[in-house]
Amino acid sequence: MGPTSRATPYWYEDRDVVGMLEALRTFRRADQDMRARLSAGMHMNVTDLQALRFVIAAENAGEVATPRGLATHLHISTASTTKLLDRLTGSGHLAREPHPSDRRSLVVVATDHAHEEVRERLARMHERMAEIAREVPVDARPAVEDFLVRMAAHLDTEGDVPPLRPAPRRPAAPTTSG
Repeated sequence: MGPTSRATPYWYEDRDVVGMLEALRTFRRADQDMRARLSAGMHMNVTDLQALRFVIAAENAGEVATPRGLATHLHISTASTTKLLDRLTGSGHLAREPHPSDRRSLVVVATDHAHEEVRERLARMHERMAEIAREVPVDARPAVEDFLVRMAAHLDTEGDVPPLRPAPRRPAAPTTSG
């Protein structure tokens, strides 16, 4: 097989491994597409939806979300974070409040409106996802969970990739005159 005729995007032929990686890639693509549809349906951009998710997850974990933590999580500047928070407080989804233990700082909280909207839009999907997870054989669940957690940890540690280099120039073909 030539370099452009491969059936898979991987450089090895282990069918079991390729099948698992293709399934993971299919899931990741579906997840990205779902997030894009969800954010569009909520009239938000994907970053706004990620911010809302981050704040709600922090609340559910009993933690506080700060503008700095949000900027770090989203990999955006403080100026972009300010604009994002202005949008989401303006739409009634988030609120800025004084930090409970540091009067000089602010925390970001999701409003009741945000919780209701997210629950309304995601409850059915999350229930179906739980049903699908319950269909995985009990004895296989630890292996599936380990695979996904280890794959996520690996992707989190991948560093910057150097840019692609242009192909070397080929010498011009000789021309014939005559």
